[in-house]
Amino acid sequence: MRGQAVVAIFTSLLTASTVSSSPSYYGSPERQRNKRELLPRSSGTSVLKAAQTVAAGKTFDGGMKVFDRGVTCTGQAEGSSSDAVFIIESGGTLSNVIIGPNQIEGIHCKGGCTLNNVWWSDVCEDAFTIKTQTESQTTYIKGGGAFGAADKVIQHNGAGTVSVSDFTVGDFGKLYRSCGNCKNMYKRNVVLNNITATSGKILVGM
Repeated sequence: MRGQAVVAIFTSLLTASTVSSSPSYYGSPERQRNKRELLPRSSGTSVLKAAQTVAAGKTFDGGMKVFDRGVTCTGQAEGSSSDAVFIIESGGTLSNVIIGPNQIEGIHCKGGCTLNNVWWSDVCEDAFTIKTQTESQTTYIKGGGAFGAADKVIQHNGAGTVSVSDFTVGDFGKLYRSCGNCKNMYKRNVVLNNITATSGKILVGM
């Protein structure tokens, strides 16, 4: 059952401006300054030698540090979980983290994850991927934001629901993308509430 994604709710969707297709909103020095003003101030930097795992049902609070892998982004060449900065096991929570530019796969979720105040300064292949998830699980993204996604910010491969609230996104291709060629295709739901979107192309891609 290909492409069986369901857009569940759109509430107070745009709070700053309409979504436009103008390229490279954050490309100029002035707009780079604007992006830096939107990003929270970091408390330091941590370069991880391997993906850090948040165990099932556990919480990791990054204390607003920048975390990355110390590698160059490979563009839209898809990597694996070994290229992620964080891997969140089922029911895990990640809070107060800034994902830096020197990484490839951002954050991978294995179902029912929660992100609280998580930011991406420069998205590479994608920012956040729900790798697996059951129909009854919901992944929550609360607060935070992402910038510079040439393609997608959120990639939904598993089943169930993704709920995104109070999120800021700028200079992006798609905020949310339901997998269109996964081996197993599921009914997928996305809930967007109070999204601030600037200089993007598509909010929800099927």
